[in-house]
Amino acid sequence: MTRIVCLILFLFIFSGLNAQTDIRKQWQTKLITVADGETIQLDEGKYTMDATLSMEGKKNITIRGKGIDKTILSFKNQQNGAEGLRITNCTNITLEDFSVEDAKGDGIKTMNVNGITFRNIRAAWTGKPDKNNGSYAIYPVLCENVLIERCVARGASDAGIYVGQSKQIIVRNNKAFENVAGIEIENSLHAEVYENETYNNTGGLLVFDLPDLKLKKGGYCKLYRNIVRDNNLKNFAPKGNIVAKVPLGTGILLLACNNVEVFDNQITNNRTAPTGIFSYFISENPIKDSSYYPYPTGIYIHDNVYSKPRKKATMRGRMGKLYRFKLKFGKDVPDIVYDGILDKAALTSAGVYPDAQRICVRNNKGAGFASLDAANNFKNISRDAKPVDCSLAGLASVTH
Repeated sequence: MTRIVCLILFLFIFSGLNAQTDIRKQWQTKLITVADGETIQLDEGKYTMDATLSMEGKKNITIRGKGIDKTILSFKNQQNGAEGLRITNCTNITLEDFSVEDAKGDGIKTMNVNGITFRNIRAAWTGKPDKNNGSYAIYPVLCENVLIERCVARGASDAGIYVGQSKQIIVRNNKAFENVAGIEIENSLHAEVYENETYNNTGGLLVFDLPDLKLKKGGYCKLYRNIVRDNNLKNFAPKGNIVAKVPLGTGILLLACNNVEVFDNQITNNRTAPTGIFSYFISENPIKDSSYYPYPTGIYIHDNVYSKPRKKATMRGRMGKLYRFKLKFGKDVPDIVYDGILDKAALTSAGVYPDAQRICVRNNKGAGFASLDAANNFKNISRDAKPVDCSLAGLASVTH
């Protein structure tokens, strides 16, 4: 009798695995054979995928589930492929109303797509935050005309919502939590990031320009009407990753980026660096890319609301050590921190940047400021905000 029961159980499990494999094959076949202009409807249910689903070279396709909590693609037992869903070399693709969980690598990656919409998508790792989770949950790279709205990203070991080397970007009404970085715009041009909520990440909103990438100099990014709160999660990025250097307690971090406007945000209870403006030199990584520009310029931070309890900054990581041994702010941690490293070749005869390149900080409620004098080993740290009390022209809106 025991043998019969075991045999029945084995056949039941085996038939279930076969059924799931068959569904994946059916859906993969649809992604290959779908005609331009058609919609692929994903059924309601939770489906176990053993390999990446991929689509390439299509135009005007919608992939639609029955709802963010009704159509769930689980890659927890993934055997093949680096992503959950991969879309490449396409035009006008819409992904909406489904979830991707526990991909071996990135959750959803789109590459070389002109016109990509993520709408009401959840991409997540369901366990505790872990360095072995995939780097990115929602990941358009080398794309144009990007729209990410009403999405949820959780558990990424780099960034929950990451837009890299892309152009004409709108990221709005999303939630990102329990990632290393909640939302990151990297080496990208013309982005609007607004009305998002980033919380319980290591860092909430990041705008980075990094060396050794195809798109060399991003910029013209607006961050506004976001809620950036409680981003005090221990950094769980793998060693060697640039975001592994982001200290817990980071709200908004601007690294070596140009022409960025940050306004009308609620920035609450980010204990180390509610807003940081840094050159790439603060990372202490060598620069081998001769065409890379490592300085932040044209930064305008205005009309934000800051609040946090009086606590010491984190003492973990490189930034934590700075706060402990060099900066010594105690519990009076400034809300806006600028490393103060200037491009001397760009300075006017008065020793300042031309107007359009200035770092400007104005009309922020509850915000203390500090310039760190990092170029001189933090010898002349200043809490005087008068040198940055200026304004810049507002950036234009993104249009698709």
